[in-house]
Amino acid sequence: MGRPPLAERSPYDRDRVVDVAVKVFTERGYDGTSMADIARALGVHKSSIYHHVASKEQLLEDAVKRALNALHGVLAEPGATSGTAVERLRYVVERTVEIMVRQLPEVTVLLRIRGNTPTERWAIARRRDFDRAVQRIVAAAIAEGDLRIDLDTALVTRLIFGMSNSVTEWYQPGGRLSARDMAGAIEAIIFEGLRRRG
Repeated sequence: MGRPPLAERSPYDRDRVVDVAVKVFTERGYDGTSMADIARALGVHKSSIYHHVASKEQLLEDAVKRALNALHGVLAEPGATSGTAVERLRYVVERTVEIMVRQLPEVTVLLRIRGNTPTERWAIARRRDFDRAVQRIVAAAIAEGDLRIDLDTALVTRLIFGMSNSVTEWYQPGGRLSARDMAGAIEAIIFEGLRRRG
């Protein structure tokens, strides 16, 4: 497929190049994507992309930073830093789902990386930092007596994100379910199951 005529091409900058790269990464996988694929999707020569970025890995870094910065940003929001631990955990779960829906392509790319490059290993380490921060909130909620004491905090955290991360595999933007609908369902399943009885 050739490039579209100049009059039909959208102007592009680094953000636009990253947007298109993310789309192609989600369709073909990072390893299965070449710079030529990204150039074709942009409708430009491959050499034009190098005016904006140095490499495909730099595009990956920009993409996963968008998702990671949003997720880590949640941990600094007032809802995640004040109140009881169980309230903070509920807030973080809700906001995480909102970010997944709002930044679905970037989060999808983040969740599919496997650690094959320095950028992928860095991103996985940042994801683990986020998980550990949430695990500390889970531990605090147990210590405060709001969650069951018979469950391992690391396991609870993995199961929470296993459920919420699956959104990237089936969610359809514009469908009948909103981010709030999904967050509500996930919260009900998590917190009814985790709530300490009696």
